[in-house]
Amino acid sequence: MADFNQILTPGDVDGGVVNVVVEIPAGSSHKIEWNRDLAVMQLDRVEPAVFAKPCNYGFIPQTLDEDGDELDALIITDEPLPTGVFLEATVIGVMKFEDGGEVDDKIVVVPTDDRNTGNRIQSLDDIPQLIKQIDFHFSHYKDLKKPGTTVVKGWGDPEEAKAVIHEAIERWNKK
Repeated sequence: MADFNQILTPGDVDGGVVNVVVEIPAGSSHKIEWNRDLAVMQLDRVEPAVFAKPCNYGFIPQTLDEDGDELDALIITDEPLPTGVFLEATVIGVMKFEDGGEVDDKIVVVPTDDRNTGNRIQSLDDIPQLIKQIDFHFSHYKDLKKPGTTVVKGWGDPEEAKAVIHEAIERWNKK
């Protein structure tokens, strides 16, 4: 496997299109994470099945969030995407999130070329039920081990998401 941070850029952030690497397929209870030091995908842990991911989960290369990891992305597709796949994705918003008191925002994206839906998902307003499911998941997925440590602080539009991405690129470039 290639080092995604070496071969991929964050993408055309101002144009609203980013490169995203899939870590966890939708529906999986496996916590798979990109191990930057080894340049491999690693199974960190297996979560209880009730906390399976409501959407695909990944990261934007050459970014760092405030928690020290690459900036997370929630990838909305009709079917699960396999671990290690990368895609060009359109930014539709951001979930403002805290985990254990640390900022851990999630950029919400859709495939840039989704011929199945005719690119119908343009904003968070187009997926209200899924947003409720994602909000619930991230508010409760650590309840069995560390109750109350995760907080969804709110949701932002694509412009707010782009600002978060630019900050994460700046952190990457300073490391």
